[in-house]
Amino acid sequence: MMHEGTLPQEINMRRMFFLIIPRIIIVTFFLGITIFIDIKKQAFAIPQITINFFYFIAAATYLFSAIYILLFKFGKNIKKNIYLQIAGDIAIVTSLIFMFGNTQVDYSLFYTLIIIYSVIFLGRRGGGIVASISSFFYALLLYFEFYKLMPFVSFIKSDYELGAANAFTNVMVRIISFYVLAFLVSFIVEREKKAMSLLEEKESAFNQLDLLFRSIIESVDTGVMTLNLAGRIKTFNRAAEEITGYKISTIENKMFDDIFPEFVPLFAKKKMPESSINRMAVKIKAEKGNDVHLGCSISPLKDRNEKQIGNIIIFQDLTEIKKMEESLEKSRKLALIGEMSAGLAHEMRNPLAAITGSIELLKQGLELEGTNKRLMGIILRGKDQLESFVRDFLSLARPVPVTRELVDLNEMIEEVLEQIKVNKDWTDKIQITKVFSNTTGAFANKEQVRQIINNLVLNAVQSMEEGGVLSIETKNAELDDRKKYAEIKVSDTGCGIKENDLNKIFETFFTNKEKGIGLGLPIVSHIVEGYNGKIKIESVVNQGTICHVWLPLEKE
Repeated sequence: MMHEGTLPQEINMRRMFFLIIPRIIIVTFFLGITIFIDIKKQAFAIPQITINFFYFIAAATYLFSAIYILLFKFGKNIKKNIYLQIAGDIAIVTSLIFMFGNTQVDYSLFYTLIIIYSVIFLGRRGGGIVASISSFFYALLLYFEFYKLMPFVSFIKSDYELGAANAFTNVMVRIISFYVLAFLVSFIVEREKKAMSLLEEKESAFNQLDLLFRSIIESVDTGVMTLNLAGRIKTFNRAAEEITGYKISTIENKMFDDIFPEFVPLFAKKKMPESSINRMAVKIKAEKGNDVHLGCSISPLKDRNEKQIGNIIIFQDLTEIKKMEESLEKSRKLALIGEMSAGLAHEMRNPLAAITGSIELLKQGLELEGTNKRLMGIILRGKDQLESFVRDFLSLARPVPVTRELVDLNEMIEEVLEQIKVNKDWTDKIQITKVFSNTTGAFANKEQVRQIINNLVLNAVQSMEEGGVLSIETKNAELDDRKKYAEIKVSDTGCGIKENDLNKIFETFFTNKEKGIGLGLPIVSHIVEGYNGKIKIESVVNQGTICHVWLPLEKE
């Protein structure tokens, strides 16, 4: 709070600095005039003692100013500095009047300047005291002048004679003017103080309101972004940073369409609309390059006069909801497949078993050669393919077994690699590299883990018809959810997967292979999700594919 008649500390310090500098400028100006008169003194007929006294006044003023500046720089008590400056200035003005009188140059006007800045710094009371001191010294000097006790009579010849009436009039006019000046200046300072106090209250209220607004905006989990009419980003709250990965420090004042080009079609619909666009879905690229699904609305940002000054975009992250929808759709499809599987198993397994038994009996009683032997081989392979198809189809719909055990992944991989080498798709041009962790195991069903590894390795082998490098790695890992997993990483240098197909590879019956039926990766995904694990596939066409599978280390 400000005291009556005074201004805030920081304002007083700033004004005090500007009080010292003009004094130096004024004295320097008079010093220049004195030097000029000193050089041309014969033309002006001014005694040398008068010129020397002006030199003395200038030197004293410079000395006092240096002291004021040092106190200003190193001292913390502003009032003491002001008192010292007032005392010094009164002494200098009084000395000037005492030496040269007040007849030719009215030096008493400098008293008014002292009164003005004393009111500014010390308030009405301080200004009244300085006005009283100035009145006293002026009356005393006029008394000396009336009785010709001042040295200016011998310095400057003047025909002016100060009478008693003139002396009394001058004293009364000066004293009244000093007090009136102090009152008027104090009135102005009081008004300024009240205005500044009101301004501080308004600023405080505004800052509190601004703080409340920012707290609300920063606390909500909804992204809020504002743009000016030029399309530059002005604000970006905490939730917006978390959703998009961008920091306000890196995108502030940048063009909106450069950072989020996906929003541009929404604005193009109505060409920066004056009315709101309610709840539209858009997919953007986050700062890390991942896709983020947003539900957003765009509204015009207006000032108090209802004039549009920009746009405000409010958005929420719907990525998890989108994943849940996809998972729900996948579950729906799996449920449908489960129903189909039950009927398929009933309709196919019994006839297939009868066909298999009959073929085995015929094979035992016949000695087939040539074409008959080749046809028998085709029949047996077709039978095996049908059995494999029914088995895979049932695996896709079968729930994850409740009974689980700690499975040694390294041992399981070795078994799968031994079996894959007798597969018809294997070629000796494929080189195998293994990097195993010594303590990698997962709580799961051993047969299902074997099926995961077998399907991933088989896909890798089938993608390298001309040969390549098959790499398998196991290790323990901790993901973003702070849970520990056993990681299986299978990579190849094969043909790769197109970017547009990466989102479809876990869909049932989707395949880009001539011999495939599109059940391998859906089965892997179904098993991994059943264990609350995670799967991720990265691929570049003609460079290869990397498959990551994370299975829980502990039983949930």
